[in-house]
Amino acid sequence: MTGFHLAQVNVGRIVAPLDSPELAGFVDRLPEINELAERSPGFVWRMVDDEGNDATSLRPAEDDDLFLINCSVWESVETLRAFTYETGHLRVLSRRREWFRRMVEPHQALWWVPAGHRPSIAEALERVSLVREHGPGPDAFTFRTPHPAPDGAGEAADAGRAG
Repeated sequence: MTGFHLAQVNVGRIVAPLDSPELAGFVDRLPEINELAERSPGFVWRMVDDEGNDATSLRPAEDDDLFLINCSVWESVETLRAFTYETGHLRVLSRRREWFRRMVEPHQALWWVPAGHRPSIAEALERVSLVREHGPGPDAFTFRTPHPAPDGAGEAADAGRAG
């Protein structure tokens, strides 16, 4: 085990406001999926608002109420992958086209952070931008192109610097 954890972010634009009938199926499942994540092996942290509610109340784009962010930290790529694709989360993920507009550019990034670090919205959005602008690399990657956790002390400082 290294002194690093895996941060993940995904962003998306919902098809209608959160309180609309079109999003009811998504909004109704949020408490269940958040609880499932928190109970999952390898879960460390998830981004919430100041009141401790899920991140749907956060507005990463001030002028776009339909743009949402999800960010969390896990012990490893393997534990995040297991939660994403081997739990009830997959049923919700399979319905994403009902609730989210199709994005033509990358909307997800994974990156290593020093254990105990909690990414900010700005840091998370920067990692998505890195994947969009430069493709996957050691500073921001995807499930398809994972990179190992850093193993040196100098790399630890670099891993938590963005944002």
